[in-house]
Amino acid sequence: MSTERISDYLTQFSQTRSLMLDQLRRVVVGQSDVIEQILAAIFTRGHCLLIGVPGLAKTLMVSSISQILDVSFKRIQFTPDLMPSDITGTMVLDEREPGKREFRFVKGPIFANIVLADEINRTPPKTQAALLQAMQEREVTAGQDTYKLPEPFFVIATQNPIEQEGTYPLPEAQLDRFMFTIKVDYPSLEEEKRILAMTSRSETVELTKVLSSRAISNLQKLVLSVPVGDYVLDYIARLVRATRPSDPTAPEFVKRMVDYGAGPRAGQFLRDGGKALAAMDGRFSVAIEDVKKVAIPVLRHRISTNFQAQAEGKKSEDIIQQLLATIGEAEVGKYEKRRR
Repeated sequence: MSTERISDYLTQFSQTRSLMLDQLRRVVVGQSDVIEQILAAIFTRGHCLLIGVPGLAKTLMVSSISQILDVSFKRIQFTPDLMPSDITGTMVLDEREPGKREFRFVKGPIFANIVLADEINRTPPKTQAALLQAMQEREVTAGQDTYKLPEPFFVIATQNPIEQEGTYPLPEAQLDRFMFTIKVDYPSLEEEKRILAMTSRSETVELTKVLSSRAISNLQKLVLSVPVGDYVLDYIARLVRATRPSDPTAPEFVKRMVDYGAGPRAGQFLRDGGKALAAMDGRFSVAIEDVKKVAIPVLRHRISTNFQAQAEGKKSEDIIQQLLATIGEAEVGKYEKRRR
């Protein structure tokens, strides 16, 4: 595909993104960064974990996004008694003809384009693990058969950070499957007044479909085709390696306050997240500022702080912010010389 044609597609993509945001603003007030990160994950085939206290419109955001996309949507309310088969599906004994019975697989709610896993930490690890294969391999195994999930496919999970009793924290292996961990914060004063005014009316807002499933798949391919310069890849590699206390290049504050840092998958998500932001903005290449924008949602659940960090009142977000201020950008000139 020629550079001019890709540039035209990116311009159309930027216009489509503006249409999507216009539709979402009709029902969701504020939360622009959250919406941008969710869309970036969708267009890079990633999964999101939304963390926020009740009443911050986490479910409304996801359901509204599903309404402007012409795709199938399923919501799974995670509860302590939820079983893995309630998500993936189950085998039933079916009598299609008199005297002739056979087992048939009945697909569960995971067989949808967008799956909202509501309150994912309310269900035991056995059921949480049922999502692992689906999220990573995009398929479900039942008995001896494996069933492909529809494309596009992405999981958006929600979690309540203040709830402790009767909850099951997600294990690190499953947290690493999520591209972004997105914190949904309280609205500003002006936004809260707009929310009160909007919700006082009983009318239902009908959202317009903007993208089909085929269009989403094409845009995912377009995002992956966005080039990333060597100097940006160098910055990503140095940033990820700096999160590991055992690495010689790690700053002293990381060695003092971090137990373990991010793996190579974090670098891949930083790269892809930067591609998505550049593409949604209609740009043909990824800038380091794009990487910095997605650094906190990509890295916050991949850095484990220790007791020393807690004693100093530091969270993983604080360490990431300090790293972004510490890790310098490489000189573009030396990479240009290398290409020559």
